[in-house]
Formats: sequence, structure tokens, C-alpha cells
Amino acid sequence: MTVPDPAPDSASALAPPTDPARLVADLVTLLRLEQIDADRFIGQSEDIGTPRVFGGQVLGQSLMAACRTVGADRPVHSLHAYFLLPGDKNESIDYLVDRVRDGRSFTTRRVVAQQKGRTIFTMMASFQTVEPGAFSHQLTMPEAPAPETLVSDAELRRALGNRAPAGMNDKFLLERPIEFRTVDPPDLLTPELRPAEALVWMRALTELPDDPALHCALLAYASDHGLLRAALLPHGLSFMQGRLRPASLDHAMWFHRDFRLDDWLLYAIDSPSGGGARGLCRGEIFSRDGRLVASVAQEGMLRVVDAGTPVG
Repeated sequence: MTVPDPAPDSASALAPPTDPARLVADLVTLLRLEQIDADRFIGQSEDIGTPRVFGGQVLGQSLMAACRTVGADRPVHSLHAYFLLPGDKNESIDYLVDRVRDGRSFTTRRVVAQQKGRTIFTMMASFQTVEPGAFSHQLTMPEAPAPETLVSDAELRRALGNRAPAGMNDKFLLERPIEFRTVDPPDLLTPELRPAEALVWMRALTELPDDPALHCALLAYASDHGLLRAALLPHGLSFMQGRLRPASLDHAMWFHRDFRLDDWLLYAIDSPSGGGARGLCRGEIFSRDGRLVASVAQEGMLRVVDAGTPVG
């Protein structure tokens, strides 16, 4: 698709950073955490333009903390998390790992994320020894145009030019370490009504270290980008309209097969239900060769702040 030139005097005309490797290296550093003792880790926060700590950051950091207490021979296969309080992106986050169980085949970890003594997030994660299965099956990957034929979501945001809402944080318009390319993207300000489903390609901008746990933590981070927007599509709403108060409530992931996030992955998302100021969204993540590598589910709060009727 053709992207219009942004207005030269707009904040949207900001050029993307010229060093993708630095963006990716900074994200890797963000997720690797500082280890205080065997079961305690400290994480810093990034500013991606959201008012509070980005939920995907806390997901990724919590998973990395859990992984650091489990041997590499037991990769993570699932996580279930709750976002309890909004995080302050100007404060570090304390991650406390509880070694709930170390079984013969499965290991369970509980992670509590705290700021200023208050719990903002909890997660349970399960790990399993690698073993052959008696059977294997998966959903078929949806048909989608190649990512090389699509425009990045960052370009679409910058192309708004002087149509961008006043007060939009410039950081929201910059390139990110993980690139997203949406198939048939809706208009960011006046989206038409459409079914509650979308296809999004994603990958890291540059090559990543050969660390499977890091790739899982990065995928958890990336999975929180744009998942809730599927619930907005049937209502002609967009996060960029300034009409919504969104917040992630919980997040679950299942890791099925090996993958690399520096290769293109297709994120097929949908929203089976919306109502009560909440939207439920799901995602299936496929490698480019069609393997189902992970599944995601999240419920989020979605309140319309300038209308009497909530989404749903």
C-alpha cells in the first residue's frame, strides 16, 4: 500500500532511529534483568509512549526471572499472569521468584512483581523436560501476503502527519525494536467496522542471541502489542482516537514449538467476546513456514471515556 508523506512540521514527521541494532540490544538488556540473589531480580522500565509501564515489558521480565531459576533442559511451556496495578515507568521493578515445585518432568514458578512494596503483577509459569510425544497436530496457518509487501505499523503512525492527535507522545511514533506489519490495516483514526480479527507479521529488527529463554521472553513482550485492538474492530474504534481507557487484566501463553523472533512470525488475533467494559482476545503465532509456535489469550478493560456506552 502507498503511505502518504507526513506533514514536515508535524511531530509525526520524526525519522526512525538509524541504529536498529541499538534498539534491539537495549531491549535485550531490559529483559535480562539484574540478579540480586538466587530468587530476586531487578528490572528497569522503558518509555514507549504509554502513560504507565507497558504490560508486555512486565510479562517478558517476569518470564526471564522465572527462567533464570530453571535449567535450560526444561523450557517454558505456559504462563498465566494478572496485571494488578499500573506500574510507574520511572521506578525499577522488583521480581521475586517462588520455587513452587521441581518435579520429575515439570517445574513450576510463581513470580511477583513489586514497586514501592506494592504488588503490581503476578505470574505462574510451568516448565517441562523435552520429551517426544505420542502425537502432534496443529491449526493451519492462515493465508497472508508476505511481510516484505507490507508497510510497517510505525510508518503508518508517522504517516498521519498533522492528523495525529494533539499531545501524542513522540515516542509512540518512533521505530521499535520489534517491527509489526499489519495485513490490511484499518485507518488509525477513523476505522471502518470490520470483523474482530487481524493478521500481523512481527520480528526483531536485527539478529538476536542464541538463547531460547530470551526468545520466549521477547515473544511474551511482543504478544501484548496490539492484541486488544481486535476487540475494537467491530465497533469502529482505535486506540489513537483518544476515546478509550484500556488496561490489560490478564495474559496467558502456551509455547508449542521452537522459534526465533528474528525470523518473521505471523500473529493471527481475534476477539470472541466483548462486553461489561472488557474484551477477550486470542492469538495464534505461526512461524513463516507454517508451524504453530505459541498461543495467547488476554482479557483487557476497554472503557469509552467520552460516551455512555462501553465497548461491547
